[in-house]
Amino acid sequence: MEISFVMLKPGVVNRRIVGEVISRFERKGLQLVGMKMIRVSDETAASHYAEHFGKSFYQDLVDYITSGPVVAMAWQGDDCVALIRKLVGATKPSDAQPGTIRGDYCTHTNHNVVHASDSPESGKREVSLYFKDEELCFWKDELECWM
Repeated sequence: MEISFVMLKPGVVNRRIVGEVISRFERKGLQLVGMKMIRVSDETAASHYAEHFGKSFYQDLVDYITSGPVVAMAWQGDDCVALIRKLVGATKPSDAQPGTIRGDYCTHTNHNVVHASDSPESGKREVSLYFKDEELCFWKDELECWM
C-alpha cells in the first residue's frame, strides 16, 4: 500500500472548491489518512521545493504556497501515487486534459491549484514534512471488498 502527499494550494481554498477536489480522490477509492488546513512557513516551503532551488521559478513556487492557507493531505492506496497523478493531470495547464483537476481548474502554471507527489519516495518524504506520525490515521476499509 502506497502513501502520497497532496496539497490543495491557495487558489483552491480561495475559490472555495476544496470539497469538489477532495471528492475526486474519494470517488476513485483512495483512502484519506491525514488532512489539515495550514499556512506553509517559508522554511517548510523551502524544504518542500528544495529540488527546484536555484531554478528561475523556485521563488514563485515558494511565494505562492506561502501566500494563503493550503489543505495538506495524505492519501493511501494501491498505486496511489500514479492514480493521483492521473487525477491531477499535467503540470502545464494547456497540456492538462479536461476531466483532470488541473485541466478543469488551473489556468496558470505559476498558480497551479494542486501539488501531488511524483513518486512513492517523494510521497513518504512529503507526508513526513507536513504530518507527524500521530497525525495520520490509518484505518481498515470495511468497504474494500465491494470496490
